[in-house]
Amino acid sequence: MAIISAPPLLGLLLPALMERPLRIGVLGAGHLGRIHVQQLRELTEYEIIGVFDPRQEKAEKLKNEFGVPLVDSITELIAGSDVIDVVTPTLAHHECAMQALDAGKHVFIEKPIANTLEEARQLVARAQATGRKVQVGHVERFNPAFLAASGALNAPMFIETHRLSTFDPRGTDVSVVLDLMIHDLDIILHVVKASVSDVHASGVPVVSDTPDIANARIAFSNGCVANLTASRISLKKMRKSRFFQKDAYISVDMLKKETEIMRMRTVETPDPFAVTLDLGPGKGHREISFEKPEIPANNAIREELRSFAQAIMGDREPEVPARDGLAALELAHRVLAAMEIRTI
Repeated sequence: MAIISAPPLLGLLLPALMERPLRIGVLGAGHLGRIHVQQLRELTEYEIIGVFDPRQEKAEKLKNEFGVPLVDSITELIAGSDVIDVVTPTLAHHECAMQALDAGKHVFIEKPIANTLEEARQLVARAQATGRKVQVGHVERFNPAFLAASGALNAPMFIETHRLSTFDPRGTDVSVVLDLMIHDLDIILHVVKASVSDVHASGVPVVSDTPDIANARIAFSNGCVANLTASRISLKKMRKSRFFQKDAYISVDMLKKETEIMRMRTVETPDPFAVTLDLGPGKGHREISFEKPEIPANNAIREELRSFAQAIMGDREPEVPARDGLAALELAHRVLAAMEIRTI
């Protein structure tokens, strides 16, 4: 299929798009598809023109719950949309997104961006060639606890993350690295402005055919080290990250939506009411302050979808562009390779 040169066409379309909601079609009526439809209905930036899922019973259930129209094929859905929301199983991400891009549509893709690195690279290249916007659903970028911490993150040198979940067979088509850890891989790549120099990892399949629990140690060229643990067989849920940097420690609980920031500064004369550390004779004192920012209530999925609409209407790069999705997937495959798991 021929690809239309996008920049001139985009210039003609933008004024029209800004005068009306973006027509969005949802591909996939499963667990995440339902959540996306629920949130899209709350956003004035979008108009849901239809949902398609070859599993008819899933699609009908979504129609009955939310009153959304159903369409008979991917081709019909793409033809009537400005934006395609790909919330299919990962195996179908590449085919669906490529079809939408070739038709000149903007695409939101749930994470991971694709099933293989080659597919992901093709998607990045096709997005660049068509000039269409592509955003990947690395939703933790929009977690209010992480957003509250972002301003305090300044060249962390040690990072520790724990992402633990109870068992759910829905995600076992891929390893825990691609199912859960990839969220934290994306956050770390976003925060650490340096290249990855080394990766060590281990993982164990416990109840499924791919690793259900994994640990990775990632070293960066600037000296930063990140230690990540992900499990989908835990008895409790946890999504917590800790960032250590010069004169500060930041704790982000993405599940409880809580952020704590501890800062230190050197003082000659300590405040008698402050928490201080005596550094020894002639070395002064370190005064410690604690901050617990107020976290505004928001829905991260709703905010990522809203952000994508604003990127399209404002003709700017999405918050999580396709190349970031590719970078997270590349690092995930390096983790898998370090675990001696065959990668594609």
